[in-house]
Amino acid sequence: MDKITDLKDMLKKSGEKYGNKIAYQIKKEDGTYKIITHQQVSEMIDALGTALINMGLKGKRIAIISENRYEWEIAYLAIVCGTGIVVPLDKSLPENELKSLIKRSEVEAIFYSKKYENTLEKIRNEGIGKLKHLISMDLEEHTKGNYSEKELIKTGKKLIKQGNKEFLDSKIDNEKMSIMLFTSGTTSASKIVALSHKNICSNLMDISAILDVDEKDVFLSFLPLHHVFECTVGFLFSLYKGSKTVFCDGIRHIPENMKEYKVSVMASVPAIYERLFKIIRKQIEKQGKLEEILQKEEKYKDASMEEKKKAFQEIHDLLGGNVKLMISGAASLEKGIEEKFRLIGLNLVQGYGLTETSPVVAIRNKQIS
Repeated sequence: MDKITDLKDMLKKSGEKYGNKIAYQIKKEDGTYKIITHQQVSEMIDALGTALINMGLKGKRIAIISENRYEWEIAYLAIVCGTGIVVPLDKSLPENELKSLIKRSEVEAIFYSKKYENTLEKIRNEGIGKLKHLISMDLEEHTKGNYSEKELIKTGKKLIKQGNKEFLDSKIDNEKMSIMLFTSGTTSASKIVALSHKNICSNLMDISAILDVDEKDVFLSFLPLHHVFECTVGFLFSLYKGSKTVFCDGIRHIPENMKEYKVSVMASVPAIYERLFKIIRKQIEKQGKLEEILQKEEKYKDASMEEKKKAFQEIHDLLGGNVKLMISGAASLEKGIEEKFRLIGLNLVQGYGLTETSPVVAIRNKQIS
């Protein structure tokens, strides 16, 4: 476990240790892949942060709203590692609630994907809150008064070459609020949760002490990134450990994506694991092997996880044959599902946490007796 004081420190150490390792494997429209290394991630964050400060956003609150993609993650780290305070927004919120959160959070800029362009332009034009700047993850260059994240990264690289070190030399107060989250409470109004670098980094180190994850692992990103469970366990933990992240094409594509990318680690909610179990069961029944599998489960119930994996290799192959760890959180997982996964050698563990705790409080990492 590498000791880290803040996320900027984490990026520096991960970049030095895993620089040439793949951080992201992105599927392009033509079916080929874009590869981004951990070193390139650090360079993009430094450049984007430099450009944001150059825009006058030092110390400001900046929101992000989009589907899961690497540009979301680059923006998040460019904001918190020396620019200002990040405000991840729920991509499923209706326009009236977005207006409310934009006003309450006092954000001055928002990173967004194409899907939200019209809504955000309308909100900006109405003069809601302090919103001034819209930064697109999809535009190649600044257009119609909206900034391009790609162009800002290019600008930032030029500024760094010219000697601009304002972002590079910025100091992190790891106990100060750097992440502003909105979470549902006991009333209809969403609650604000303030998190610091220290909150997040202590969680990353504690998780690392419990879970066996390293630079050879591949994480499947599925849960929304604005949710602190996915943000910490699926995004930041992957970068901290030098692992690779791939992005799911949608709920129906989870099994094929796991096979396509040889996924070894995923964090999700109980409903997804219940769905996955049904898919596996249906495939076994289709092959006429249900009775055989049930007999094997009884035979190997006291075997080690490694022995079970070998005995049920055909099931593991349905998910790519590389699954090492599945983490369930955000709700209670039915005990029977957890037991069924473990019976066939799929290491499914339950975690418990709260947004206010960054979020992990506890993880059960032992096999059920």
